[in-house]
Amino acid sequence: MISGAVAMWKVLSHAQRRMILALLAAVGLANVAQPFPDLAPLQHGPTIVLICSAPWMLRRWPLSNAAVGCIWLFLLLHTFGARWIYSYVPYDDWAQAVIGHDISRLLGMTRNGYDRLVHFSFGALLTLPVAESARRYGGLSWGWSLSFAFAAIGLGSAIYEIFEWLLSVIAAGETADYYNGQQGDVWDAQKDMAVAQAGATIAVIALLRRRG
Repeated sequence: MISGAVAMWKVLSHAQRRMILALLAAVGLANVAQPFPDLAPLQHGPTIVLICSAPWMLRRWPLSNAAVGCIWLFLLLHTFGARWIYSYVPYDDWAQAVIGHDISRLLGMTRNGYDRLVHFSFGALLTLPVAESARRYGGLSWGWSLSFAFAAIGLGSAIYEIFEWLLSVIAAGETADYYNGQQGDVWDAQKDMAVAQAGATIAVIALLRRRG
C-alpha cells in the first residue's frame, strides 16, 4: 500500500507536489492557536480529504500545472478564511494598522466581505480546471468546454448553498449561523451565487482572449 502511494506521488510533477505540500502546511498553520476549535473540523475537513486524495485523483485524471495551480490558490484562499470561519477575517484591523483606514469603511461595506471574495474566486479560478477536464475527458471543443465550465460553476454554487440550507435545518442554530456566514443578509445565498458567476464570466472571457 505504501509503495502504491509512493508510486502515485512520483507520477505528479514537481510543481504539483510542492503545491500539495504547501497546502498541507497552510492547513496546519491555520489551526495553530485556532480561534474557533469547535468549527475547525467542519471548515478544514474537506480540504484535508482533498489533499489526501489528490495524488490518486491526479494520477487517474491528470491536469496541467496551470489548472492544478488554480485549484490550489482557491483552496489556499479557503483555508485562510476558514481559520476565522470567514465572518471574522480581521482584514479591517490589519488595514487600520498599515494604512490607518479600514477596508469596510473605504468600500462602504456593512459586513465582512471575505466570503464574497472566495465565492468570486470559486468562479474565477475553477473555470479553467473544469473546462480542461471537460475537454480532456469529455471530448468537448474548447468553446463548449468553457460553456460547460460556466454552467458547472452555477450548478456547484447552487449545490453548496443548498448544503448550507440543509446544515441550517439539521445543525444547532449557532453552529449553522457561524458556518454559513450569512451575517444577517437574507439575500446572502443569491449574492454568493451571483459573484461566483461573475468570476466565471471574467475567466471565460480571459480564456477566450488567450486562446484567440
